[in-house]
Amino acid sequence: MSEAAYLQVARDIREQISSGQLKPGDKLPSFAALCEHYDVSNTVIRASMLLLKAEGLIDGRQGKGVYVANSPHE
Repeated sequence: MSEAAYLQVARDIREQISSGQLKPGDKLPSFAALCEHYDVSNTVIRASMLLLKAEGLIDGRQGKGVYVANSPHE
């Protein structure tokens, strides 16, 4: 059985953060852009964002978007 789509998206974004491709303070693309990029539904993106937020890697700002956390922990 393959990995759930939200876990694949979260893993990809996590790898971009740990590799330095996404840096602290960088704004992530909109949910719509992420849906299109990963070819998944808004629900999948939302689930992956919740997971990354729980891990302390991202920070959502009401009305402003989602950003890489200032001090992501490995």
